[in-house]
Amino acid sequence: MADVAVTHDQHAAHHSSSGLSNVKLAMWLFLGSECLLFGGLISTYMLYRGRVNEGPRPGQIFDIPFTSVSSFVLLMSSLTMVLAVSAAQRKDDRNMNLWLTATALLGATFVGGQIYEFTAFYREGLGFTTSLFSSSFYTLTGFHGVHVTIGVIMLMSLVGINKRSKIHGDRAEVVEMVGLYWHFVDVVWIVIFTLVYLIPT
Repeated sequence: MADVAVTHDQHAAHHSSSGLSNVKLAMWLFLGSECLLFGGLISTYMLYRGRVNEGPRPGQIFDIPFTSVSSFVLLMSSLTMVLAVSAAQRKDDRNMNLWLTATALLGATFVGGQIYEFTAFYREGLGFTTSLFSSSFYTLTGFHGVHVTIGVIMLMSLVGINKRSKIHGDRAEVVEMVGLYWHFVDVVWIVIFTLVYLIPT
């Protein structure tokens, strides 16, 4: 009976040969593919950022203080995500839901700021097809915004599922996986913000 119990525990853990659980391994593989995606988008932007035949140039429309505040909001969401993971590991559902909601609100604030920024740029004459710069800029930052939006949906879905106690498996691991995705999105934004907004063309 003891051997059967050990075998059952080993199967329940679902560990891969690397020692990581299958869920963690799948998440890291997914994030690796995302690195390739954003690597291609960033490389394309760096290639085309100086190609402005018509319309405003980056330095004429970028509002660095506004984008800096928006970036700070997104980076603060990494802190609240860490607190959510910590609460999940302590099995503190109340604080876990609180910090997950706070993370989602900070992420939604960032997306709202990005929508406002895109609207302002469009009014300044920078449309998606205005130049190679504008096309690569909107594609890169827009894809990132979509990823943040997906993250917000994941966070709020996790809160809703947790309140109904329908999370299957290790709850802390599920929150940790969402946290990995969220931290990845934040790190990618640091790279984008530095290359796009802070380094002049």
